[in-house]
Amino acid sequence: MSAAMATLLRRSLRPLRAFRGHPRPAADVPLRATSHDTGLLYPEHIPTSLLQKALLAAGSAGMALYDPYRHDMVAVLGETTGYRTLKVLRDQMRRDPEGAQILQERPRISLATLDLGKLRSLPEDSFGREYLRFLDVNRVSPDTRAPTRFVDDEELAYVIQRYREVHDMVHTLLGMPTNILGEIVVKWFEAVQTGLPMCILSALFGPIQLSAQSLQVLVSELIPWAVQNGRRAPCVLNLYYERRWEQPLRALREELGITEPPRRIEGLA
Repeated sequence: MSAAMATLLRRSLRPLRAFRGHPRPAADVPLRATSHDTGLLYPEHIPTSLLQKALLAAGSAGMALYDPYRHDMVAVLGETTGYRTLKVLRDQMRRDPEGAQILQERPRISLATLDLGKLRSLPEDSFGREYLRFLDVNRVSPDTRAPTRFVDDEELAYVIQRYREVHDMVHTLLGMPTNILGEIVVKWFEAVQTGLPMCILSALFGPIQLSAQSLQVLVSELIPWAVQNGRRAPCVLNLYYERRWEQPLRALREELGITEPPRRIEGLA
């Protein structure tokens, strides 16, 4: 990298340094507009120019492709490349009764908002119980989702935040684990569903890290299944998951047109 490019990159990242140590908003607080006197559109917002967004997108794309588990880089890539797609998704939510209610109420998904005791008391095979089982088995937490920072519209910032926070619920609906193969399958489903550039890039380049056996299974079985289900299912952002905990997972899948995965992939990587 030339000295001029390095200087430009440092300047583009200056807003990030200015906000280090900024208190993170509680995950149970809906994203809302904040005071325009500060130049911020919502809590954690970092205003950036088009050039800064381009540099952030390029840098985060490289890091995310090198290490798919760098969720912070995946988050930055999604925010800096998905503005137009987020507007399309927002408009889809506005046209759907359930989606419109989500946009109005702006629920958040975190350990602060989830009633884990209630989820554990639900019947076996209910959506809520299966979601909790997914969290336990894969040792993941809803609190690991990064806050939105680089989207210059507070409503669109909530849309991408909602997309992140329901990601584990999509895993549950699809029956996919959190290994690399499972994440790639979910990204193919999300790419078809949302059209987000970040999902498309992850779906296309993520398989580079797979073994020959896993790649064969992905191409011959899992990608066709994910694409078919992504096309058939209604937009998963229009689902008020928090009001579906008691619903049997099988019934919810049938409602959405999601079929069982063609095979179990826990042993593949």
